[in-house]
Amino acid sequence: MIYLTGFHAIEERIKSGRPCGTLLIAKPGPRAKELTVLANEKRIRLERVGTADLDRLSPNHRGIILEIDGGAGGPDISIEEFLQNMNEESQVNDALVVILDEITDPHNYGAILRSCDQFGVDLVISRQRRTAKHADVISKTSAGTSAWVLQAETPNLPRAVELLKDSGFWIYGADMEGETAYTRDLRGKTAIILGGEGTGISRLLRESCDVMISIPSLGRIDSLNVSVAAGVLFYEVMRQRKCQEKAI
Repeated sequence: MIYLTGFHAIEERIKSGRPCGTLLIAKPGPRAKELTVLANEKRIRLERVGTADLDRLSPNHRGIILEIDGGAGGPDISIEEFLQNMNEESQVNDALVVILDEITDPHNYGAILRSCDQFGVDLVISRQRRTAKHADVISKTSAGTSAWVLQAETPNLPRAVELLKDSGFWIYGADMEGETAYTRDLRGKTAIILGGEGTGISRLLRESCDVMISIPSLGRIDSLNVSVAAGVLFYEVMRQRKCQEKAI
C-alpha cells in the first residue's frame, strides 16, 4: 500500500479517476474538508483516525492521507498501444515523447512530470518506474500532475527508441555539447531523451539519437539541473508549434 500525503497530490489523484483506497482524516481543517467533499463525490471511502495512526503510516502527513495501490504515476499504457492509438488519429502530426534514462532523484522525476503536464508531453517512457518506491515524493513534487501524465515503462529503452523511429519520430538527446535547441525544428513527431543526474545519456541511447541538442547559457556552472533543462526544452517545443499555428 502507498500513502499520498500532499493536498495537491491527493486532490489530483482523486480528480483523475484512477483507483483510490481509503481517505484517512485526522485533522478536519479547511483543505481536508474540501477533499472530503471531493471524495464523497467520487464515492471514495472516508475514515476518521487519530494523528498517531497517521504518524505510523507516514511522518510527513498534514492530517490527511490517501491510500492507493501501485504507483502514483499516470495511467499506464504500453509503447505499442500508444503508437497504435496515435496512428489511428489521422490528424495527429505532432507528438512529444520524453524518454527518461535513469533519472534517480524522485524530486527531479516529479519536477519533470510537472513540466510534462504544463507543456503537453504526450508520453513519458522510463526503463524502471520509481513511482512505487517514491510515490509520495514524486506526487508532491509534481503538484499532483503525476496522476495525469501518461507513462509507459520498458526493460529496453533502445528498443523503445527504434519503435518510435519506425513511427516517424525524430530522436533528440539532451546534452550540453549538442547543437543549440533553438536552431532545430522540433515540430512534428519528436522524442527527447533526458539522461540521469551526473551520468548523462547512456551509450546505446546516445548512438540511437538523430541529433544531440543543448540549451545555450551564460552561467559559470557547466550545466542545468535535469528537471530545469527539461522544462526549457519542452517549452521550446511548444513555442515552435504555437508559432507554426499562428503562421497558418
